[in-house]
Amino acid sequence: MERRSILITGCSSGIGLCVARGLARRGYRVFATARRKADVEMLAGLGIDNLESLQLDLDDSFSILNAVKLIKQRTGGRLYALFNNGAYGQPGAVEDLSREVLRAQFETNFFGWVELTNLVLPLMRAQGEGRIIQNSSILGFIGLPFRGAYNASKYALEGISDTLRLELHGTGIHVSLIEPGPVESRFRANAFHHYRKHIDRDASVFRDVYLGMESRLTREGPAMPFTLPPEAVLKRVIHALEAKRPRPRYYVTFPTYLFGYLKRILSTRLLDRMLLRVASVGEKKGGTSD
Repeated sequence: MERRSILITGCSSGIGLCVARGLARRGYRVFATARRKADVEMLAGLGIDNLESLQLDLDDSFSILNAVKLIKQRTGGRLYALFNNGAYGQPGAVEDLSREVLRAQFETNFFGWVELTNLVLPLMRAQGEGRIIQNSSILGFIGLPFRGAYNASKYALEGISDTLRLELHGTGIHVSLIEPGPVESRFRANAFHHYRKHIDRDASVFRDVYLGMESRLTREGPAMPFTLPPEAVLKRVIHALEAKRPRPRYYVTFPTYLFGYLKRILSTRLLDRMLLRVASVGEKKGGTSD
């Protein structure tokens, strides 16, 4: 029986690395990709059976096209699944985000994902089956202050994934969104890098808030209560890959279940009050990782 193959983006650490390892050990043929050459070499050096590493930069159309071309050559034009995962969070108040910074957030978190998805869909159509799994976030359906760029990219991802799911009805290709809350990863460290690069703290009216944010982003240990290891996401990915009828959405972590429920029953004003309270407490105690 032919091994099912899956392409995974953002495998240098965290969720992507965990899912790549877990699926390879489960017998999938995993194409684990990363943006930097050093991370691709790290993946190759793991020595895990069924895992092949490739370079793929979601900001670069040529890199995306080349990675898909190599996978087609290696598999004879077959690919069962795509797990879009590579992303980062750009912290900052909306009024401190330049057009260029917002564009960069969307290039990685949205435009690259859509371009890659559109390149693999013809392979899935030709074989009459496939799975598109999008690693979204709790911030794909609720907003938190000072996370506007990331919020916007994930809201956009959710909208286009819902549309794609409808357009692919009856094709044998299923689209699922995974919506994690706080999960152990390098998310905060990467977010701090982009914050330092693009936000002028001392020139902002939010200077004092940013000082608290810096403490949160550099804090050691779990970001907040209910933080789960990345294996919690792996479990949902396996279901999305192997269930006869995969779910359109998979919640991960207690905060996602809680706010998914609250968004359905509370008015916008009441939900805003609760989110402002959560954000205030988070800045004081260490905040969320997402």
